[in-house]
Amino acid sequence: MTALTLSTAAAPGLRADAIVIGVAKGAKGPVVAPGAEAVDKAYDGRLAGVLETLGASGAEGEVTKLPAPSGFKAPVVVAVGLGAEPEKDAGFDAEALRRAAGTAARALAGSKKAAFALPLAEAADAGAVGEGVLLGAYSFDAYKENGKDAKAKSGKAPLGEAALLGGKPRDKAYKAAIERAAAVAEELNRARDLVNTPPNDLNPEAFAAVAQAAAKEHGIKVQVLDEKALVKGGYGGILGVGSGSASGPRLVKLSYTSSKATKSLAFVGKGITYDSGGISLKPAGHNETMKCDMAGAAAVFAAVVAAARLGLEVNVTGWLALAENMPSGSATRPGDVLRMYSGKTVEVLNTDAEGRLVLADALWAASQEKPDAIIDVATLTGAMMVALGSRTYGVMANDDAFRTAVHEAAEEVGEPAWPMPLPEHLRKGMDSATADIANMGERMGGGLVAGLFLREFVGEGIAWAHLDIAGPAFNEGGPFGYTPKGGTGTAVRTLVRVAELAAAGDLG
Repeated sequence: MTALTLSTAAAPGLRADAIVIGVAKGAKGPVVAPGAEAVDKAYDGRLAGVLETLGASGAEGEVTKLPAPSGFKAPVVVAVGLGAEPEKDAGFDAEALRRAAGTAARALAGSKKAAFALPLAEAADAGAVGEGVLLGAYSFDAYKENGKDAKAKSGKAPLGEAALLGGKPRDKAYKAAIERAAAVAEELNRARDLVNTPPNDLNPEAFAAVAQAAAKEHGIKVQVLDEKALVKGGYGGILGVGSGSASGPRLVKLSYTSSKATKSLAFVGKGITYDSGGISLKPAGHNETMKCDMAGAAAVFAAVVAAARLGLEVNVTGWLALAENMPSGSATRPGDVLRMYSGKTVEVLNTDAEGRLVLADALWAASQEKPDAIIDVATLTGAMMVALGSRTYGVMANDDAFRTAVHEAAEEVGEPAWPMPLPEHLRKGMDSATADIANMGERMGGGLVAGLFLREFVGEGIAWAHLDIAGPAFNEGGPFGYTPKGGTGTAVRTLVRVAELAAAGDLG
C-alpha cells in the first residue's frame, strides 16, 4: 500500500517523480489553489495562465501535466482539478480534496514518489488528502500473471509514496489524522479485495477464515457458526439460502470491545459470496458481477477491524451472514416455508430474494444482545438502483432521528446516500396464507418492501437502519476520483463514522 508521510519540505527541493498541485474553477478561469505558492512563484506567478493555455479549467477530475520549472528536483508538475473555487475565506471541503488526491494518485500509477502540495489548512484536510491518495492508488493484482510484479514491469504499479507538503509531522492532530486515514483506507481496501475476489476462491468458509485471521491480528473476539451449529441454533434463513450449494453457509460474529465504552453498536452484513438466484435463476447477463453480493458483509468486517485499530471507545459487534445461493436438488424452492431464527415462518416466493433471509437471522441474533443501535448493510435490491442510480445508496430506518444521523454521517465522509421511507401500506403485500410473512411483496417500491421485511426481525426498542448499497457497491464503469473499477468498499466509512459519533456521545 502507498506510504503516507507529512513533510515540511519546500516543493522545489524535494526529490520526487512529480509535484501535485490543486487548481480550482474560478469565475474568470483556473485558479491555483493554496499549497502551490512555491510552484506558482517559480512560474513567475503565471501558472494559472499556463494551465489555461494547456486547456485546464479546474473542473473536478481534470488532470494536466507540465514540465516542472528550472531548479525543481521533481521533473513534472501534475495539476488536478478541485472543482468550483470556494467563496472568500472558505476552504475546500474534505470531499473535494479527497477526490482530487485520489484522481492524482491514479494518474501517477508507476511512480515511486509524489509530493502533494494541495490545500492543508488544518489537520482534517491532511486526513482527507491522505485518505484520497490511499483509496485512489488502490489496485487489485492478485490474479494477474506474477501478481504485482507484472504491474511493476509494465510501469503500472500503484504510487509508492505520497509526501503531503504543508503537513506538520510533530503536530498530534496532523499525525492522528494521517493515522486515521491509513487505518480506514487500508481496511476499506481490504473490503474491496474481498469483493473483487472470484467466488471460486471466496466461499463462506474462506470468508470466515479471513475474518478469523484479522480478528486474531487485531484483538477482536470471533465466533464462527458452521452448518451443524446453524442447524442446532435454528437459523432457517441462512440454512435455507445455502442449502443448494456444495459450500456450506456460515454466520460469523466479530466483537470489538472497549473498557471505556458506554454505547454498543451492531453491524450486520449480507454475505452472499455468489448469487445465481437459486431456483429462481437470474437471466443471462445478470450473473457476471454477482461475486459482489457479499459487499455488505465485507463493509461490516472492515468497519469492525477499523474500529479496533482506531481504539474507539464504543463496543462494536459485526455479524457476517455468509452463504452461496445456488440451484441444485437440495436448493430451497419457490413455495417452501422456512422457520427463521426468530421463530417466524417465511414463505419463499422467490429464491432470488435471498439476502433478506440471511439478514433476518443475523438481525434477530444481533437483537438478542440489545445493542443501542443496529445497522445492516446489503446489496439488496435492483429496485434501489432504479430509484437512486449507481452512486447513491438508500437509508431506511425504524426511527427518523437515527436515519437522519446515519445519512448525515454518510454525507460527511463522502458516501452519497439518500433517506428513504418505509410506507406501512406496502407491508400488506407480504401477507402469506401459509406462513407468517412472504419474502416478496409488491413489485413497485421493491427496495422499500425489502426494508419492511427486515424490520420484522429487529428487536423491539432498538434503533435500526438499513443501507441498501446495491448501486454503489460495485463500479462497472470507469474509475473516477478515488473510486476504482470493481469493488468500491461503500459503507465502510459511514459505519466507522457512526462508531466514532457513538463513542463521542454525538450519535443522538
